Amino acid sequence: MAKLGLQPRHPKRFKVTTDSNHGESVSPNRLGRQFDVAAPNTVWTADITYVWTLEGWLYVAIVVDLFSRQVVGWAMAGHMRASLCAQALQMACWRRKPAAGLLHHSDRGSQYASAEYREHLKSMGMQQSMSRKGNCWDNSPTERVFRSLKHEQLNDEKLATRDQAKLSIIDYLAFYNGRRSHSKLGYRTPLEFEQEFYSKAA
Repeated sequence: MAKLGLQPRHPKRFKVTTDSNHGESVSPNRLGRQFDVAAPNTVWTADITYVWTLEGWLYVAIVVDLFSRQVVGWAMAGHMRASLCAQALQMACWRRKPAAGLLHHSDRGSQYASAEYREHLKSMGMQQSMSRKGNCWDNSPTERVFRSLKHEQLNDEKLATRDQAKLSIIDYLAFYNGRRSHSKLGYRTPLEFEQEFYSKAA
């Protein structure tokens, strides 16, 4: 590494976002790591992550269409209550308008298990699925989005404010959906992958 002038990236501050020790009911893992999906708007995955700024933590909730790995909804705030996740879900539904029966998968954190979030899923006609306890691999495609966000964008930035972090994250999500190629998609972008699907279906 010294010969090549390379420097290691050090881990950032760690913040727990999944509280599975709650009294809410937990949905079964209906997805079962079946990450290959035949069409858009049939399986969505959701998760929360955190970003450190000099103002404090910024929490980021996203919704991903598993077919194309496109981030279809997001929300950011200085808290990680269920309402944050609900805002990301509402954005995804407003943008995509999925038919009833969509499978929604997440971890079993208190936000996604809450009555508030379940009511949103019910009103939108979605079926809920949850990862097994302590098993991040059950939701690995969504975890991978956060990993890319942090390693490709945020880890090299010194974020003074939450607003600065929000702008950087929105900028990256636009890049991620429209310009970043994915090996899983045959080195096409999420938008290209979906456009190809709809052109074939026409």
